[in-house]
Amino acid sequence: MLRPDAIFQRLSRSPFRSGFRLSPADRDYIQTKTVATIEKHARDFVKARLAPARPQKDGRQTPWKGHPVFVAQHATATCCRRCLARWHRIPQGAALTPGQQEYVVDIILTWLTKEANVAVNDLVIYCPKGR
Repeated sequence: MLRPDAIFQRLSRSPFRSGFRLSPADRDYIQTKTVATIEKHARDFVKARLAPARPQKDGRQTPWKGHPVFVAQHATATCCRRCLARWHRIPQGAALTPGQQEYVVDIILTWLTKEANVAVNDLVIYCPKGR
């Protein structure tokens, strides 16, 4: 696994990865949910879709839209096991450890926080409607 600052620097140099943005619907969703809710969704998606050694439909298990976490997964190359191996140096073929799952969730939440330009307090993620 790479340090978060190193991975975000690498991702910023990729035209594909750096081109992802939250839609207005994603921003509205983030604005109405608590940090705990978004984090729970991220954990659930990672556990179900990435954590198994051989995830079902690997390479196609993460939708392109429909939830802000999905967009974040594509933007951060945490969308499939191949991308995790290539970008984050997390090997394919073995189930993700709890520490690796935590790392992936942290990367996703960090991107969401930066992308939404949010002020995170103890209760909610705030995203201005005008953005």
